Amino acid sequence: MAKARRPRPGAIAWVDLTVKDAARLRDFYAAVAGWKSAEVPMGGYSDFSMVPPRARKPVAGICHARGPNARLPAQWLVYVTVPDLGASLRRCRALGGKVVDGPRGMGSYGRFAVIRDPAGAVAALIEPPR
Repeated sequence: MAKARRPRPGAIAWVDLTVKDAARLRDFYAAVAGWKSAEVPMGGYSDFSMVPPRARKPVAGICHARGPNARLPAQWLVYVTVPDLGASLRRCRALGGKVVDGPRGMGSYGRFAVIRDPAGAVAALIEPPR
């Protein structure tokens, strides 16, 4: 089995949307974008990974604003790959940004944190496992 490639620093690793009613938005994007969904068990409820027509891999997630995701903003969130999450968060703060959530684990995908830049825009930084 080939070893999975580690994402390049600066690459967009994922996008997701966290909202109160993920099932409603899942259905909305299924109708508007043609995405199919796959359930992602979260212990008592499911979030959804969204797969484009004729594709095998998901391109996005639609998540409930519950549990560990309760504090995430209700907007499409871009996850940017960084080689050292701690160093990136220190630079974020030093340059006038804020850490909104995290850092915390994301299962086998590594660790992430949500930041707000000095202009008020929100993004996530993700450090893949080593």
